Amino acid sequence: MMIRVMSIDDYDAVYQLWMNTPGMGLNTSDDSREGIAMYLQRNPTTSFVAVEGEEIIGVIMAGHDGRRGFIHHTAVKTSERAKGLGSALVDAAMGALKEEGINKVAMIVFSKNDLGNAFWENRGFTTREDLVYRNKNINDLIQINT
Repeated sequence: MMIRVMSIDDYDAVYQLWMNTPGMGLNTSDDSREGIAMYLQRNPTTSFVAVEGEEIIGVIMAGHDGRRGFIHHTAVKTSERAKGLGSALVDAAMGALKEEGINKVAMIVFSKNDLGNAFWENRGFTTREDLVYRNKNINDLIQINT
């Protein structure tokens, strides 16, 4: 197994992994090939895939705005879980963000995603009870939840 920086050439395999990961929330705009290409262009060294042979078996998208890091759409193929792959992807992303001078990382996990929330808690990510997450769509988005 090898972990390497993600490129847009990985999109089709990564998208299939996301679609087969329970608890993943995607939308047709931001998570389209064009949306992910734009994200990777802004964050060329901080998102990673795990590859076994020719197959992508894990992914973590991470980036930053110059001040705060963000993690998005982390997934590991179901049959490859509990082998340390998710932790290795987190370590790769956190190391890359640290190299870019980022000191704090945030993420959003659906509250009903028990498996995902347990994974992040076990890696030291805490829940902020003092914040209210708010958003507003600029354009209409079609949600895809797995």
